[in-house]
Amino acid sequence: MELENALSQDGESKGGVLAHLERLETQVNRSRKKLEEPQGAQAVGSSPGTKIRKLRSLPDELRAEAKQREARVEHTASAEPNQTLEISEQEVWERKRENVKAILQAYRFTGLSGKLTSRGVCVCIHTAFEGHLLDSYFVDLVIQKPLRIHHHSIPVFIPLEEISTKYLQTDIQHFLFSLCEYLNAYAGRKYQADRLQRDFAAFLAGPLQRNSLCNVLSFTYKVELRGQCFPFWARLLYKDLTVTLPTDVTVTYQGTDTLPTLWEQQRASHENLFHTKPLHQVFASFIRRKKSDTSLVI
Repeated sequence: MELENALSQDGESKGGVLAHLERLETQVNRSRKKLEEPQGAQAVGSSPGTKIRKLRSLPDELRAEAKQREARVEHTASAEPNQTLEISEQEVWERKRENVKAILQAYRFTGLSGKLTSRGVCVCIHTAFEGHLLDSYFVDLVIQKPLRIHHHSIPVFIPLEEISTKYLQTDIQHFLFSLCEYLNAYAGRKYQADRLQRDFAAFLAGPLQRNSLCNVLSFTYKVELRGQCFPFWARLLYKDLTVTLPTDVTVTYQGTDTLPTLWEQQRASHENLFHTKPLHQVFASFIRRKKSDTSLVI
């Protein structure tokens, strides 16, 4: 009973276990000497001795179990954030994909259309000017991290790389709209230059000079007023590549004589017209004015 009470009292505190081990072992050795019967010896060996060995091994077992638990916690802690991060990223790119799809559906009547692909989405941009449908261009987007352009048909003089750097990773809607602005403005300027060469060639005293972006146009033209014809040279500069009307206009008289006051007024009027109206509309107004002058003479 004394031995069992000692073991019971010692078991109540982990710190007391190791403190009593030596005393318990001494008591067992004394009892073993007094016992002569094999059965008695076997009983002693199977009761106090076994408990002593278990008590001795208890600290090691506790330390081992603590290490195992710590390892499991660390593994769980390291695995769960990665799994959460992976799911979170997947959800983000799924949302981006759905966002692009929603943009295309919402703005399909404004020149944007497209279809989902295995990589992401292929966007088609349809340009127009004054109600006339013009050229179309496409951009094949790969929706992954980071977003990237797989291939496209955008002209090399459109600043696609600059637009992509600014907006593609942060605001895909802004990216598409900005690209539309550049392409529609280019298509509008080109349309005006083509109309001038095709429909108003009779006014031109030479070839129309233009660059690939159609943001610098220069030409010499002749205008007749009250039976007199004067040549003018015009230079139209479009500094803003997202507009279809020039930002700077220069009109000069090409003759050697002094320009009469009336024609100086006409030159200033032409500059204002080129600033405020599309190119082909300006020359259409010249035709109407000529007809009006002719009817007055008649």
